[in-house]
Amino acid sequence: MTNSLSQAAASAERPPLLTRPLLLRFVSMVGATVSFFLLLSAVPAHAGRGGAGLVTGALMLSTVLGELAGPWIVARWGNRGPLTAGLLLLGAPAAALPVSGGLGWTVAVCLVRGLGFALTLVAGGALTAALIPAQRRGEGLALVGLVGGVPSLVALPLGVWLAGNVGYGPVTVAAGVAALAAIPSVPGLREGPRTPGAGPKSLGTAGAVRLAGLRRPAQVFATTALAAGILVTFLPLAVERAPAGVATAALLVQSATATAARWAAGRYGDRHGSGRLVVPGLLLSAAGMAVMAAVSGPVAVLVGAVVFGTGFGTAQNATLALMYSRVSRASYGTVSALWNLAYDGGMGVGAAGFGLVAGHTGYAWAFLLTALLMLGALAPAVRDRLGRPAGSALPGRLDDLP
Repeated sequence: MTNSLSQAAASAERPPLLTRPLLLRFVSMVGATVSFFLLLSAVPAHAGRGGAGLVTGALMLSTVLGELAGPWIVARWGNRGPLTAGLLLLGAPAAALPVSGGLGWTVAVCLVRGLGFALTLVAGGALTAALIPAQRRGEGLALVGLVGGVPSLVALPLGVWLAGNVGYGPVTVAAGVAALAAIPSVPGLREGPRTPGAGPKSLGTAGAVRLAGLRRPAQVFATTALAAGILVTFLPLAVERAPAGVATAALLVQSATATAARWAAGRYGDRHGSGRLVVPGLLLSAAGMAVMAAVSGPVAVLVGAVVFGTGFGTAQNATLALMYSRVSRASYGTVSALWNLAYDGGMGVGAAGFGLVAGHTGYAWAFLLTALLMLGALAPAVRDRLGRPAGSALPGRLDDLP
């Protein structure tokens, strides 16, 4: 009898994670991810050297603008409608890419697809957070990262290979079908009642940035994302004198350790508070970049990739779980938008800025300077931790406050 009561209590404390609505959400998540990453490199390659930067820039610009507008759109129309619209805007224009090979047409399509992808991130992220039990938020977000991460790792190189070996037209159609085929799964997602004027109102992006409890974790994550953008863009160039395959192995190791760290951080955060992991995640990320300064040594590069991946995955999970814990469900879309802005903006700034620095200092010193720069994010991380001693959640929700 006692064992039965203990099992019932444990079950109540740890509700099931893989519910039918969450599994349905995985369908739209995988569809959007595959559609986006199949063409992320294939379209610039087709545009050629003269247009590659322009089409990628247009895609990321509209993604960021969509993320800025996303919280207002979600607050006005809920989550399922914008998610459906996002899948449609991501998929239908992809299939239309072969209509014209002109650069203007390609840029226009990329602008529309970027907006669609942003809506899938903001509205989809809000739905995902609502479908994960609060007691298992960290673990659930780690699982979500795995479900979204594996398709992206496969689709990115697959898109380039398909375009070169099968043809540009078929790969654009495949990307379109991937997003459009996921639309029927959206109506089955549980959104809950939306009663205007009842409960806390959704924070806007500007309002969220003004709140230190959301701004500080986003700052820390943006710093680690900055370093991730540098590694993805410049590591192959920095280790070109190393034995063949070192860069590929390092990037694969970094991705694998980040995924494992997200899972471990999620499980730890659910039990002890995600706030405890933000500073360690930042420090490990910076340490990994410092080790990367020895770009002439294959062992150092691989060790640096492991250390950085561990820190980056920890920071990914801890900051997002922490930010969700500090708002009500009405503001989940805003948290999703702010966190993704930190991700995209950090990676973009890192890739752009590092190239300028490395041109003057060389790669080794540029990696080391990046590690030192990252330590500047310790200030907001420590202030946030000292101001919230109880763990991941605040005494009240930030969007409950006047």
